[in-house]
Amino acid sequence: MQLNTNSKVKEIFDHYPENVQAKMNHLRALVLEVAASIDGLNSIEETLKWNEPSYLTMNGSTLRMDWKQKSPDQYAMYFSCSTKLVPTFRKIYKGVFNFEGNRAIVFKLNEQIPETELKHCIQLALTYHKVKNEVLLGA
Repeated sequence: MQLNTNSKVKEIFDHYPENVQAKMNHLRALVLEVAASIDGLNSIEETLKWNEPSYLTMNGSTLRMDWKQKSPDQYAMYFSCSTKLVPTFRKIYKGVFNFEGNRAIVFKLNEQIPETELKHCIQLALTYHKVKNEVLLGA
């Protein structure tokens, strides 16, 4: 799988506080790991949208991530609020994740991420336009 990276993404990661950098780099690694495991996915674009690290695929919905100084004890993975992604995640993973509206999964800096479940959410986002018409996105 080919990774097309905007060089400004690294600058964003480098400007996070040190304790946040590890968390954000871990989210990035999960996105790239999931992308590499998807059959037929030949490339992923890593860029900035709203000055946040963002990931785009041919058949997916934009996936973003960020830490914000106004909420220093948390970071999040953002999904397009016009999709069925977060509402579906709420049904499938009720009690597993903390959600922000229909747009984000929010993580506390001091908590462990439920990786198996998050990888599934990432996969659904990266393949959204292939599964958006299936019940519970084919989950």
